[in-house]
Amino acid sequence: MRSVGYDLSSRTLELQYVNGSVYQYLDVPQPTYAGLLAAASIGNYVNTKIKPYYEFREI
Repeated sequence: MRSVGYDLSSRTLELQYVNGSVYQYLDVPQPTYAGLLAAASIGNYVNTKIKPYYEFREI
């Protein structure tokens, strides 16, 4: 992961991957974002706690 951002008002999580692609995950609760920041492995957390549950768009 290259960068992680979160907009509290829209509950949008934005992830930039090392290959340069950027994805926004929609309606992500703040505790899920906090869990991501605290995770031992960001990649594993994204794959198991975010990707299966939240809609996304590539930007």
